[in-house]
Amino acid sequence: MELLQGTLDMLILKTLQWGPQHGLGLSQMIRRKSEELIRIEAGSLYPALHRLEQQGWVVSEWKVSEKNQRAKYYRLTRIGKRQLSAEQSNWDRLLRAIHLVMRPTNE
Repeated sequence: MELLQGTLDMLILKTLQWGPQHGLGLSQMIRRKSEELIRIEAGSLYPALHRLEQQGWVVSEWKVSEKNQRAKYYRLTRIGKRQLSAEQSNWDRLLRAIHLVMRPTNE
């Protein structure tokens, strides 16, 4: 399923709200939570993570993964939490507007 522009950032921020995660873990969690409808490829995920890090919305550190491999873990920052809140509000308004246009009416 193709995502609307800007949606990937919101999904990453939301997923990190549940705790720090490495890139592959983020991708897998988004796929599971979306019931396999959203699959994030590395070519989209890592540039988005880099962009979020540049914005100061996430920070990263190298750790050892559950599979005993070195992995870069990402964590949501205080600024990132505020950004997520703003993006969720915008998303809710967009969904409401789409619903208003798409719902059947007598007109």
